Amino acid sequence: MSVIINPEINPLAQEDILELDTKISKFRAGEIADERFRAFRLTRGVYGQRQQGVQMIRIKLPYGKVTVAQLQKICDVSDTYSTGVLHLTTRQDIQIHYVKLEDTPSVWNDLETQNITLREACGNAVRNVTASPTAGIDMDEPFDVTPYTHAFFAYFLRNPICQDMGRKFKVSFSSSDKDTAFSYIHDLGFIAKIQNGVRGFKVMIGGGLGAQPFLAQVAHEFLPIDLMIPFSEAVIRVFDRYGERTRRHKARMKYLISEIGLDEFMRLVAEEQLALKSKTFPIDENEYPLGSNFNTKQLPIVEPKDKLLFEEWKQTNVYAQKQKNTNAVFIKVRIGNIPTEIARKFAEIVEEVAADDIRITVNQGLMIKFIATEGLAYVFNKLHDIGFEEPGFDSTADITTCPGTDTCNLGIASSYGITHVLEDMMKTEFRDLIYNNDIKIKISGCMNSCGQHGMANIGLHGSSIKSGELVMPAMQLLLGGGLLGDGAGTVGEKIIKLPTKRMPDALRCIFNDYENNGNEGEYFNDYYLRQSKNYFYQLLKPFAEAKNPTQDMFIDWGHAELFSTEVGVGECAGVMIDLVQTLLLETEDKLAKANKTYQNNLFADSIYHSYAVFVSTAKALLTSKEIATNSQHGIIGDFDKNFVETGEFVFETTFKEMVLAINKNEPTQTFASEYLSKATKFLQNSFEFRKNIQLSAFV
Repeated sequence: MSVIINPEINPLAQEDILELDTKISKFRAGEIADERFRAFRLTRGVYGQRQQGVQMIRIKLPYGKVTVAQLQKICDVSDTYSTGVLHLTTRQDIQIHYVKLEDTPSVWNDLETQNITLREACGNAVRNVTASPTAGIDMDEPFDVTPYTHAFFAYFLRNPICQDMGRKFKVSFSSSDKDTAFSYIHDLGFIAKIQNGVRGFKVMIGGGLGAQPFLAQVAHEFLPIDLMIPFSEAVIRVFDRYGERTRRHKARMKYLISEIGLDEFMRLVAEEQLALKSKTFPIDENEYPLGSNFNTKQLPIVEPKDKLLFEEWKQTNVYAQKQKNTNAVFIKVRIGNIPTEIARKFAEIVEEVAADDIRITVNQGLMIKFIATEGLAYVFNKLHDIGFEEPGFDSTADITTCPGTDTCNLGIASSYGITHVLEDMMKTEFRDLIYNNDIKIKISGCMNSCGQHGMANIGLHGSSIKSGELVMPAMQLLLGGGLLGDGAGTVGEKIIKLPTKRMPDALRCIFNDYENNGNEGEYFNDYYLRQSKNYFYQLLKPFAEAKNPTQDMFIDWGHAELFSTEVGVGECAGVMIDLVQTLLLETEDKLAKANKTYQNNLFADSIYHSYAVFVSTAKALLTSKEIATNSQHGIIGDFDKNFVETGEFVFETTFKEMVLAINKNEPTQTFASEYLSKATKFLQNSFEFRKNIQLSAFV
């Protein structure tokens, strides 16, 4: 064991960290296949980088909240184990890069001293739950969604129903109809509502971006808050059982709903109600410290260091809270990267001037709150001292971008490089765009949309263009995406692919055309629809022609080397492997968890672990016959066909009826005991069956 566990941290986290440390040792010893280890470490926030031998660590921060002490601890960890740079993500996480695999248990151990987890930050799990950064201070909100967001995070963390899903699962909570957490692109999106004096949510379901975007559909116009957790659990159980598991690109819930239809999906959700351990789940908001009653601090009255910049900053970066004479301040963080030296100074400023409740925003910025109006100049000066005074937060000039080819295996072209160039161009040539909140620009290094380019008014994703024997970096341009509100939005349409070195000229052309030909007060997306997709294709076509390219067109922005497309294996979710012996041994771990939770009187959890034993064992045996499997439901049916009907396994009923008793019974102790006993016997018989098959091969 290489990590020394801090005895004061959460016991569950201690188990997680020790397990990670043990798995790393076994992986290094060749006892665990690479693909299985990858799936394991991803759900522990450890993500392989483009660079060999180092990892990206994703720190899970529900709804983007981080305290001063937590931020300082994250800086400590980054300085000790990484390069001293923090990266803010569109899912309100913080990432640190270039960490050695063997150091990851120590990283996690250190973070847990401030109650910070890595668990399920990556992989096939319920990812970080995002929320409107202004929750609790929003003048338009029916109520503060923060406690409900936190309850969702806490309920599903380490929950058995979402530990081995076919794909990732994303959730958001919006504080008002403005839908600033973008419910329409999430697997589940909740929008705060009050109906007849009762708190609840409009529920959107089945959204997602990626290479093939889907807009979420309405599951409930109004769902009371005490039904939010039970409904979500039922949805996840259905996705876990029926979701695709072989074709990774088709494994998101949006494809399942598209295939079977929303009505059928909701019918399956209703079937799960009996098996839920909580038919209702009341949430006491008083259990979650929000800081909404925080009193602003008395700050000195000073003159701003730069009066013109201060006025721009007040217009673009200051947000009037619903609490009287109180403000939040947004900080624009270029490409989402902060050196720890600056992050520490920022933490000191927050401690002096604001509430101990920093929020990471969905566009890779920061927000601090509860600042008295008369103290704004003092706060501006403090931020000015560390380079955090730039105006234009969440404006056209504030581009959202993923790391792209800097660290990601899937990156095709540089997101960071082009972002720097375009922001510099706008700052110099289109200064007034810092006041424009209508046009959002988002960039991804590939089509998978980590930079959320699909929901941008102007979206770009990395690509390439063949030119003779060489390849030049390119960007696919999309137009017309954006947020409409109350669960609605649009996805951008692909217009044209352009060499990256011509993107600044193309963007100038778009801005100038809009300024010269747009109607008075016409929003950009309305202008785009009026002019049509073909209009913009013809407008930008001259920039796409690659005849007689110059040498610099084969070198990406921010790079000196000749461009080449080097795409590795993506790690946005676990990669599956069908090794019989590995699957059966891993099933023993699932059985141990079923026994442990049963002994701790967690009967619903034990039942789901037992269910996992059935499915995992059946998958292993089907694999031994080279029978492809693509969903848990399919595995259950295929086992009957290929093992029960052949007489190789005999049960009192069909295998399907025995396993799917999971949603036909209340999660009582009696049923948990019976179900666990059957799962145990099935695994034992399967080991014996496998042993006999192997022996017969030598006869």
